[in-house]
Amino acid sequence: MPIEIRQFACLADNYGYLIRNRETGDVAAIDTPDVGAINSQLDAAGWRLTHVLNTHHHWDHAGGNLALKDKWGCKIIGPKAEAERIPGLDVAVGDGDVVMLGASKAIVYDTPGHTSGHIIFYFAEDAAAFVGDTIFAMGCGRLFEGTAEQMWRSLSKIADLPPQTKLYCAHEYTQGNAAFALSVDPFNEQLIARAHEVDRLRAEGTSTVPTDVAIELKTNPFLRAADPGLQAALGMSGAGAVEVFAETRRRKDNF
Repeated sequence: MPIEIRQFACLADNYGYLIRNRETGDVAAIDTPDVGAINSQLDAAGWRLTHVLNTHHHWDHAGGNLALKDKWGCKIIGPKAEAERIPGLDVAVGDGDVVMLGASKAIVYDTPGHTSGHIIFYFAEDAAAFVGDTIFAMGCGRLFEGTAEQMWRSLSKIADLPPQTKLYCAHEYTQGNAAFALSVDPFNEQLIARAHEVDRLRAEGTSTVPTDVAIELKTNPFLRAADPGLQAALGMSGAGAVEVFAETRRRKDNF
């Protein structure tokens, strides 16, 4: 039975997510960016929080853990490799582990790069992945704690998910990411068309998240490091994918 997803904007540019198993009524918050917003959404839906699924330790992802645990008595599940940095952690998980939300099953993938122990939660039956700050629409997370090689491997795991998989990113960075993507991949017709569509959506105040694997493979420069077209545009024809990814990330950091 599919999960029900409530997505809401919070803080400056974060997205919060509440997911509910329709059969059992179990409800999880994907990260805890804004306690007030999460509680308001729970009240509006008439849901009771039973779980928190943390992707990584940053304050805008785990900073609300303890307040929510105090109010709801929820179980906090988070990355094994960051266990000491996840407030209130009850269950530590890593690559290949399974997390059950009632009757809904999520597979955990280790995706280090943005942080040393970042994870994502993939609900295969729902074609939904909650990806934190590993990947964004036409972007990826800054390498605060990991290496370019680690992040390329992490992104490659996401790229290998079924193309229809929805990617529920943690931030509305799409318009800025599109501008950067065009600077390094200027001849990509699909990217050009998508950037125009994003401009239209944002002018209307419409979210550009979730995205999906299929469109990211075509337009996200951080997934296209092995693509000859992007390599040529960067002046790096024939270079290795990790090297191209690292240069693309360096340029984004200075964009």
